Amino acid sequence: MPGSRVPGRTWTVRLTGHADHSASVTCSTEACRMPPRSKDTAALKRFAAEHVRAHARLATVRPDTACACRAAQCALHEARTQCTGSTLLVLVHNPAVGQVWTLAEICQSCAPLIAHTAILGRSQPQGRQAPPTASVPAPATAPAAVPLPVAGGFSSPQAAPEAPAARRRPHRPARPRRSP
Repeated sequence: MPGSRVPGRTWTVRLTGHADHSASVTCSTEACRMPPRSKDTAALKRFAAEHVRAHARLATVRPDTACACRAAQCALHEARTQCTGSTLLVLVHNPAVGQVWTLAEICQSCAPLIAHTAILGRSQPQGRQAPPTASVPAPATAPAAVPLPVAGGFSSPQAAPEAPAARRRPHRPARPRRSP
């Protein structure tokens, strides 16, 4: 049916810590392969940020897309609004938390209401060429490093890179025990 809109897409990449001080990365796209659990959380965080950048580079904002926020009952923001305007490709990432990256097709009305966003692309009317989307900014907490390779299909061809010499916590002297 002409004029109908397709649902907005959302990709979520999450870094999850575990009780044994290791972490793992997951992606909401089932076809994506992630590296195995590792104690090198800095490498996994860099991988997660690069993985989101790969999704953003390949995602073309479709002009006939409905707001993904509306489909999620506006869970990304508190204020209520009417979904209107053209569709934007938006990255939601709070650097203070730093463990979840959400890439979504959001309408122009909802986008300013969502905290910690960066607009990465805009939909173009059908028939016009879209300019290249902006690159996803690296999270503020990630150190400048050589980006990890991301193979086609967004998977890691091998496990996370070898960790540099493990950092140890400083030794604390034992506290004297209390006597009963």
